[in-house]
Amino acid sequence: MNQAVVAVLDGTKARFFTLETAEFPEYQSSPNLVEHQCLTNTTKELAGKDLWANIKTGGNRGSRSQSHGYDDHRENHLNEFERSFAKEIESKIIALIQERDARQLLLVAEPQMLGFIRESLTPHLPKNVKLQELAKDLCKLKPLDIHEYLAHKNLIPARNVVAI
Repeated sequence: MNQAVVAVLDGTKARFFTLETAEFPEYQSSPNLVEHQCLTNTTKELAGKDLWANIKTGGNRGSRSQSHGYDDHRENHLNEFERSFAKEIESKIIALIQERDARQLLLVAEPQMLGFIRESLTPHLPKNVKLQELAKDLCKLKPLDIHEYLAHKNLIPARNVVAI
């Protein structure tokens, strides 16, 4: 069976799995989703006052108590933080693909993060790797629950459970 890499992402966390067959499939359930690494986007975890000098946005008081509206482009900065996290994810995915000699990559991410990672990863993905995508946030699930969900969607093979 070709090695498969599964990356499950949201804006805060990136989890990296491989789909691996059991050493003794007649005695062990297989294939299994095995987690290898987890990255955290620390910028998303910062409170507003730790990230911005002024936590309020959109208005400023002049000397005569008149309010002046402005746009401090926070959304652009937040998107840039996401792009930076996507670059970090991209390097981990490429390393795992090369290390495992994977032929399949499944990206599972919330829609906005999927766009950022696609933009970053696609130019660097080896030509022999088949890419599949699912726009869904599964990051908070346990590996077995992720496996069941993806198998139900026919994105990875279902586990063959061995009864003892």
